[in-house]
Amino acid sequence: MSLEEKVMADMKEAMKSKNEAALRGLRAIKAEIIKAKTEPGANGQVSPETEGKMLQKMVKQRKDSLEIFNQQNRADLAAKEMEEIAIIEQFLPKQLNEDELKAALTAIITELGATSAADLGKVMGVASKKLAGQADGKAISTMVKTLLG
Repeated sequence: MSLEEKVMADMKEAMKSKNEAALRGLRAIKAEIIKAKTEPGANGQVSPETEGKMLQKMVKQRKDSLEIFNQQNRADLAAKEMEEIAIIEQFLPKQLNEDELKAALTAIITELGATSAADLGKVMGVASKKLAGQADGKAISTMVKTLLG
């Protein structure tokens, strides 16, 4: 079952149960899928890799908005963003926790023979590809800097 089919099925359930928060998040995902399908070169198809990147981007945008709303003491808008983040994250692969991320990055650093901060770019290139969809780029970068520094 494709992401679009899962989202449509979940939208039906959210409509039946009158779950406004879920409906908002699912509609946002559907809109992004439609946008991706109509981009030049997409031929009406969205690859699983593109879907993953799209979902991660959506979560990142909402986390950025959440941070701003919290700074401005807008709890009402912050709550909506948190609800949407929870819905979107259901469609992402399981995220690595800090210990799992550290273990994966340590293995990559050992494999590449990286020893100093000068090897940061090399490690980040490999880590970003291997851990795509499983960890946030910012978290990967921070952990690599810690391990190499």
